[in-house]
Amino acid sequence: MSLDVYLNLPGASVTGTGIFIREDGSMREITHAEWNEKFPGREPVIAIQEEDSCVYSANITHNLGKMADEAGIYKTLWRPDENGISHAHQLIDPLRAGLIQLIEQADYLKQFNPENGWGDYGGLLRFTEQYLNACEKYPQAEVRVSR
Repeated sequence: MSLDVYLNLPGASVTGTGIFIREDGSMREITHAEWNEKFPGREPVIAIQEEDSCVYSANITHNLGKMADEAGIYKTLWRPDENGISHAHQLIDPLRAGLIQLIEQADYLKQFNPENGWGDYGGLLRFTEQYLNACEKYPQAEVRVSR
């Protein structure tokens, strides 16, 4: 199970490779060159997206919920709708504060790495940083989560 986050911006033009891999407890889109390097001689399955307004999407394992809570960003990530957050610009300050906590309290937070090895501190750090970057790039985008 995972937390899926989406930033939707009606009328936006979205491009990408459509090549996705699961890595470190989250899904990410990669380039054709990255695919060829990781899987030489194999053809990727390419997801063709219907026209929509999703300018950013990402997911991360629920196994990192406790770590996110300890870093003060669980409610921001998992439950934005319950906290009055509807647009990306509202996520910028809380995500930035959470990112600072993740960096400053790295040693403490690593103790919450899941015992099953599915997800880890580095994955939550990257997820938070990339989500923050997307919110800064698309501040008027609508926020949607699936948990």
